[in-house]
Amino acid sequence: MNKLAKRIPMCILGVTICGVSVGMLKHAALGVDPFQSMMSGLDALSPIRFGTLYVIANLLLLSFALIFDRRKIGLGTFINLFLLGYITEFSQRVCARLMPELSIAGRFALFLAALVIVSLSSALYFTADLGVSTYDAIALVWSERQKRLPFQVCRMITDCVCVLLGVSMCLLAGMSVRQILGVVNVGTLVTAFFMGPLIAFFNRRVAQPLLGK
Repeated sequence: MNKLAKRIPMCILGVTICGVSVGMLKHAALGVDPFQSMMSGLDALSPIRFGTLYVIANLLLLSFALIFDRRKIGLGTFINLFLLGYITEFSQRVCARLMPELSIAGRFALFLAALVIVSLSSALYFTADLGVSTYDAIALVWSERQKRLPFQVCRMITDCVCVLLGVSMCLLAGMSVRQILGVVNVGTLVTAFFMGPLIAFFNRRVAQPLLGK
């Protein structure tokens, strides 16, 4: 019970910081992670505000996890589902107000800061261990059920599908090449390859010590 009193605030803090950092990544316009690239495509096509759209999309993904493996779902899943989109929307609006015109150097600096922050937030969320996000659940359930492909391969496939869907929807929405490059760019690759080691670092140095592990 004492550990749970630490894990719930840690999970909420992780999701909150993650939402802030994703808003920063979107404003830096150097590419976002694969799932957010798909969400950006949906956002471009839909008149619904991003926060509400995020909830709807994740409720659809939640149905997959509830059907195939409910053990992956926990309190943290719902904290992520209902908070992250609205915090991201608010964070991006604040960034646009505080930094309306960014040089390329400023965009890179904002991106790097956001990358570090999102890795820290992910470490807090994962270590709280209150359930995975609906998107993470897809690759986890897939790898466990078919047992031929490891989780890393399943995750790479789902990430590629998200990027392709995101770009396709951006094109359907009539976005320019420059706008699409703000969604899928070098930053998408950087998040794919460098977030893992950074999350492991913050998990070891920050998240686990906070839980007394």
